[in-house]
Amino acid sequence: MNTLKIDNVSVVYSNGYKALTALNLEINNGIFGLLGPNGAGKSSLMNTIVGLQRPTTGSICFNGIDVVENPRDFQKHLGFLPQYFGVYPRVSAYNLMDHLARLKGLADRKQRHEQILSLLDRVNLTEVKNKEVHTFSGGMKQRFGVAQALLGAPQIVIVDEPTAGLDPEERNRFNMMLSEISNDIIVILSTHLVEDVKNLCSQMAIIKKGNIIAMGSPKDFLNHLKGKLWSKVVSREELLQMEARHQIVSTQLSERVIKVTVFAKNHPNDFTPMEPGLEHAYFTHLNTAAL
Repeated sequence: MNTLKIDNVSVVYSNGYKALTALNLEINNGIFGLLGPNGAGKSSLMNTIVGLQRPTTGSICFNGIDVVENPRDFQKHLGFLPQYFGVYPRVSAYNLMDHLARLKGLADRKQRHEQILSLLDRVNLTEVKNKEVHTFSGGMKQRFGVAQALLGAPQIVIVDEPTAGLDPEERNRFNMMLSEISNDIIVILSTHLVEDVKNLCSQMAIIKKGNIIAMGSPKDFLNHLKGKLWSKVVSREELLQMEARHQIVSTQLSERVIKVTVFAKNHPNDFTPMEPGLEHAYFTHLNTAAL
């Protein structure tokens, strides 16, 4: 069992901006979802974990390795797919994988060759292994990114906003790949897409303005909201009045009709009970002060 412990980690930039504030997490094998809006601190946390920046305070430990003090020892066990995965122009998929494998310390040529072919097959890129990666579609580049992240059989894989910009079919294929590799390793999925977390993650945390504001399993989040969500169709004028009287979780416009969802422990007049979804849990924690 692999374990990543993040203890009281804060990141304050030179201009005084607090990107992360006293974060505490313990993550084990499986897919852990880090969910939050753009600018919440997800990428700052990922960059801190992988050693691209040092925390201002706190410690990070992976299987007994002090990640902050010994980043190279940790990186031997790490696969990383950043939000923006750049590639060299005029380099084929196979040759770029070979270059990255050498950088990861895979010195044996035969072993390197076998692993590259196996990984390209796993992400369904064997037929285009001799094509230049910069010509790939967005989905193909993301699949290539997964393949390079798996070089060297890592024990922890971090993917930052991996499905942004993918069409539904590519996103489903990508999520299937993440699910397959997560049985014996840690996969951290950083995203603002609730659907990805709902489909993949057994544990999750919601981050807002550099703080972890809620943590647990998706099932826990849904159980907590049972019997506390209520919906109603309203006009635009009514919606403005409701904002002062109710804790609004979300508003949806469907066929020019506004449907508002509110959080309340007791049944508000004229509202209909609503079965919670993970999207409701996410927006409840982001938009309401009292739970």
